[in-house]
Amino acid sequence: MKPHIANLLNAAVLIAVGLWGYFETASNTAFIPVGIGAVLLLCTGGVKSENKVIAHVAVLLTFIALLAFLGMRLPKALDAGGLSLARAIVPCITGILAMFAFIKSFRDARLAREAAGG
Repeated sequence: MKPHIANLLNAAVLIAVGLWGYFETASNTAFIPVGIGAVLLLCTGGVKSENKVIAHVAVLLTFIALLAFLGMRLPKALDAGGLSLARAIVPCITGILAMFAFIKSFRDARLAREAAGG
């Protein structure tokens, strides 16, 4: 999967899950993934054009969101079960996919740079 597609998917999931969480719980903290997803959405063009700074910002935000979901949201959702669990697992999956796509892209760019002699 191309990194900009993985980023777009992850951003959309974060926004959707955050809004879903807000409408279900009416907690303002549900807007945190919405904000992260919105910034990732804005980074998609830069990731697609292989802008290093924007790509690294997207990686950092993706990593922060992934850690937050794995460390804070998922343990609570495991206790609650049901749709709450789905609302925690789906962003973890898209975050992991995005991280793999970013890492593969960075690795491929490094190999291409080394093959070109620079």
